[in-house]
Amino acid sequence: MIPDFFRTYPALPYVGKWLGISAILALGVGTASAGFLFSLEWATSVREHNVWLIALLPLCGAAIGGLYHYLGSDVEAGNNLLIDTIHQPGKTIPFKMAPLVYVGTVATHLFGGSAGREGTALQMAGAMADQLSRPFRLSVNDRKILIISAVAAGFGSVFGTPLAGAVFGLEVFLIGRLKYDALFPAFASALLADLVAKLWKAPHTHYHIGTVPEMDAQRLIIAVAAGVAFGLCAALFSRAMGRTGRFFRIRIPFLPLRSLAGGVIVALAVWGLGTTKYVGLGIPTIVASFSHQLPAYDFAVKMAFTIVTLAAGFKGGEVTPLFFIGAALGNALSLFIPLPMGLLAGMGFVAVFAGATNTPLACMLMGIELFGAECGVYVAIACIVSYLLSGHHSIYGNQRVGEPKHSRFTHYIGKKLSEL
Repeated sequence: MIPDFFRTYPALPYVGKWLGISAILALGVGTASAGFLFSLEWATSVREHNVWLIALLPLCGAAIGGLYHYLGSDVEAGNNLLIDTIHQPGKTIPFKMAPLVYVGTVATHLFGGSAGREGTALQMAGAMADQLSRPFRLSVNDRKILIISAVAAGFGSVFGTPLAGAVFGLEVFLIGRLKYDALFPAFASALLADLVAKLWKAPHTHYHIGTVPEMDAQRLIIAVAAGVAFGLCAALFSRAMGRTGRFFRIRIPFLPLRSLAGGVIVALAVWGLGTTKYVGLGIPTIVASFSHQLPAYDFAVKMAFTIVTLAAGFKGGEVTPLFFIGAALGNALSLFIPLPMGLLAGMGFVAVFAGATNTPLACMLMGIELFGAECGVYVAIACIVSYLLSGHHSIYGNQRVGEPKHSRFTHYIGKKLSEL
């Protein structure tokens, strides 16, 4: 009787298996993300009330660099290690990746580095998840699905955007293609992890776009033009990030010294500018970009701070700084593009991220989850155009090309972006 039932509904064992695994994964990842968000909130508050801590950023950098040089050289690749594991699962991702990146990121924010949080959430999730592969005796393909689900859970819970998190996990490792047998696990993990984080009352930022005009032919052309600007900005960030990282590694091979040097540059820049506006996550400026005119150069300054911080070896992610850069660029474009400031800020918020990570579908959903469905058409146009205009560049060098962005680049299929 039971075998006949399962023959009639063959998907049920698959659903039951992954629902159970996703629930276990989500409990751990959602809790870790909530704890991490509370830690960042604490670090930001302490830093802003004790600005003198930024003077210690070089020593913080040396400590983080020493930690990874002596204890974490095998996990220093971070998100690229997760992407490689999805493509070619090898040995289990060391669990130490989770505490190392957590400590490194909180310290980076406490002492004034310019970094984000998505990288840390993904790495904690991936390291935790891969520990389940042996006890559950997962096959090679199931292990790939597990890491994808972990990425989805980490992203969805840290930003409070479970739909975008699920699609990001499916989309980020292979440009132009999705792994559909991971569809249910990714969505289940992201949704459940987000629920767990909300149960812990994890702090998430809310954004508001005041006015969204009705789409017409003129506004369509304007939205495309804005998308071009966002795509070029994303490509510039990705290329500058890679080149600056290589410059630091060649000039200063010893990681602790490299991070110390980067800390000196950032600390001196903060002192010279006389503001902490460009360090940390920059959430207040992101929120302000939707309603107040910012200096037109804000996006460029934040880009420089973030590139130096992360290229020198500090820990965190690039995504929240990309939100800052995109929102500030959109705010600047409102000076001469006839679209509402809040709408342009929201478009830039997700579109620069889409171009820098090659995840346009996830970014469209993120825009809708964060800003509401009314801006969906504008957000979609900006994300698609940015994705195309950013070229085959990415903040994740180990992304592979599943389907090139243009037919003339079919010879890119299967290659890592860092090889192109």
